[in-house]
Amino acid sequence: MTTPPPRRQLLRRSISASLALAVAAFGTAAAVVLSSAPTATAAGIPAPSPLAVPGRGATVPFKEQEAEYAATNGTLIGPNRLYGSLPSEASGRQAVTLDAVGEYVEFTLTAPANAMSFRYSLPDNAAGSGRDASIDVTVNGASPKAVPVTSKYGWYYGGYPFNNNPGDTNPHHFYDEARTMFGSTLAAGTKVRLQVSSTAASPSFTIDLADFEQVAAPTARPSGALDVVADFGADPTGSADSTAKIQAAVDAGKAQGKEVYIPQGTFQVRDHIVVDQVTLRGAGPWYSVLTGRDPSNRSKAVGVYGKYAAQGGSRNVTLKDFAIIGDIREREDNDQVNAIGGALSNSTVDNVWMQHTKCGAWMDGPMDNFTIKNSRILDQTADGVNFHYGVTNSTVTNTFVRNTGDDGLAMWAENVPNVKNKFTFNTVILPILANNIVTYGGKDITISDNVMSDTITNGGGLHIANRYPGVNSGQGTAVSGTTTAARNTLIRTGNNDYNWQFGVGAIWFSGLNEPINATVNISDTEVLDSSYAAIHLIEGATNGLHFDNIRIDGAGTYALQIQSPGTATFNNVVATHIAQSNPIHNCVGSGFQITRGTGNSGWYADPPACTGTWPAPVWTNGGVPGGGSGPTDPPTDPPTDPTDPPTDPPAETGNLAQGRTVTDSGHADVYTASRAVDGDANSYWESTNHAFPQTITVDLGAAKAVKRLVLKLPPAAAWSTRTQTLAVSGSTGNGAYNTLKASAGYTFDPSSGNRATITLPGTPTRYLRLTFTGNTGWPAAQLSELEAYTS
Repeated sequence: MTTPPPRRQLLRRSISASLALAVAAFGTAAAVVLSSAPTATAAGIPAPSPLAVPGRGATVPFKEQEAEYAATNGTLIGPNRLYGSLPSEASGRQAVTLDAVGEYVEFTLTAPANAMSFRYSLPDNAAGSGRDASIDVTVNGASPKAVPVTSKYGWYYGGYPFNNNPGDTNPHHFYDEARTMFGSTLAAGTKVRLQVSSTAASPSFTIDLADFEQVAAPTARPSGALDVVADFGADPTGSADSTAKIQAAVDAGKAQGKEVYIPQGTFQVRDHIVVDQVTLRGAGPWYSVLTGRDPSNRSKAVGVYGKYAAQGGSRNVTLKDFAIIGDIREREDNDQVNAIGGALSNSTVDNVWMQHTKCGAWMDGPMDNFTIKNSRILDQTADGVNFHYGVTNSTVTNTFVRNTGDDGLAMWAENVPNVKNKFTFNTVILPILANNIVTYGGKDITISDNVMSDTITNGGGLHIANRYPGVNSGQGTAVSGTTTAARNTLIRTGNNDYNWQFGVGAIWFSGLNEPINATVNISDTEVLDSSYAAIHLIEGATNGLHFDNIRIDGAGTYALQIQSPGTATFNNVVATHIAQSNPIHNCVGSGFQITRGTGNSGWYADPPACTGTWPAPVWTNGGVPGGGSGPTDPPTDPPTDPTDPPTDPPAETGNLAQGRTVTDSGHADVYTASRAVDGDANSYWESTNHAFPQTITVDLGAAKAVKRLVLKLPPAAAWSTRTQTLAVSGSTGNGAYNTLKASAGYTFDPSSGNRATITLPGTPTRYLRLTFTGNTGWPAAQLSELEAYTS
């Protein structure tokens, strides 16, 4: 392949051995009997399952069982949603740790099965390179089989895009999955046990869950198809590099108009297989496996790619019935080491298992009419799927996604519009960073009939946003037309953002780059046991929201967390078990306009809360408090005119500028003014360079008696001490500005917090303007936060 287009680093404001394929039949060794093992118990706290939502999410071929509800003599951990804790990344936020020989988790089959996959965690080693071990699988107490397990694909550290250095901060991404076949079909009622036979290679084994499956027999070679082994000499043992031979088969398939068949085997592939106008089919994802990585050039690895758009793209491709299981152990955003990529128009991916690659499918358009369906995407270092750069009329449907290192399913319209794409009937669980499902920009997007659960940090379940580079109305890439999010279920979604230091909602909206001005319809949706708020607006403004037939049951803080202006209608929105007695947190006052229809209860209050502090969340399971005192039911809607918006809240005690509309006289690159009011001390606004004077103006939404400003720069030691010269002025109508503070120099010193405080007279001011005329550290104005207070 020729050189791919340059990769763009994902500008997150956030931090930052092959799969054990044990597919041989079970051995005949005698069972290990450990008469001293303690009595088995199961003690997990009941929590809603993302696989038990009728009519929504992916239809999966397996029956799932959680370790915390199984028989075990191990130690239950959780429930806990605190980022960096082992149970926080477990399904349902609970798991079982086995740390002694003879400890086990035992599952009883509810349906016949001949295969299982299980999700587990081993500790990292001191070097950060991971450890290899094995755990025994027994059937009805006999015939133990050692299944390899590893921590090589987990344990990331530090800030985004993360590293493998245990000496750094923020350990995360703890879990992995292994799979094995039993060699015969086990009947319902069979007891399958995961049991520790040795702690020499790993001091502990944490078991999250097991998925039991009846895998069909291998699919035979289709009539007339080319066989990569029989016809081209590819090595099904995985000993030799088969890249060139499989590529030759694919090229011949295109030239001859024939399908290309991958028979049963594991094939070493060390670079992209480039496909165009061809069908590549395997014997099934449990049988035909592509794996591997170039031993010397780590930017080359197994992947099936269309030609890049600059090369004309590919079309009329079908990828079906095989697995791509990579060997990616780090995150490097510039490397094209995804399972599927390039541009694939009028093409389909069907029943493909994607694991241990960077992304399952990162699709760089422009491209049209692409579908992923009936697939599994597991254990990625970055996104599960990303429709990037002009992907249109494309779909991900009936696909199961778990343990991605970033957004589970994403669309990012960077510079080229994404139009009429759909994410439907998918189950997206445990994105380790960011969101379960998101669209960054996009026109006429549909996100419906999905199940999203267990967000870990810095994201929510469903996110609709004008965020990230290249998303703007000038290029037609902003959120526009009608965005439809219908019949979705969200369970334990949203979580704490460790930079913002407050919770992100289960469903959240951001106008960071520019306000959202579109029709956004959220309907027939359940929002269950949200970690923080159920619905959340932040950054810029979001207009055109419509909530219809929404059930909110359990929110760790608020039903609504309003940190930016906008407009929204609510009909048949019912909230129960909201942790805070006042269900709305709103410090933008009438800047957020609510129109209430009929059938609402439990989520509205007038006045809303505006405390300036964020309460600790109360986490629940299906509405049942999971610790501490239980939340009381919030007040129902008062009997006022349903079209009346809320009035301004009482005198604010918090930061009046956060999340407000902000403008500037100019900015450098992506360092826009909104970064100065986003609540994130690590992002910053930078004005146009070498062009003093420069201004930044924030609209507080109404006249406020501002008495104090706190100006911040990023706290990192990389910022040297500097003095910025600036004046403060204000206006009530964005017309004539009056001086509130004459021009003076303010020193920002990292050793003392990199901040400056300015006292003001308290003159009522709606539009607050800072005019910069100098900066000793850089030829531009710089601010990470502009905070305004009435006291």
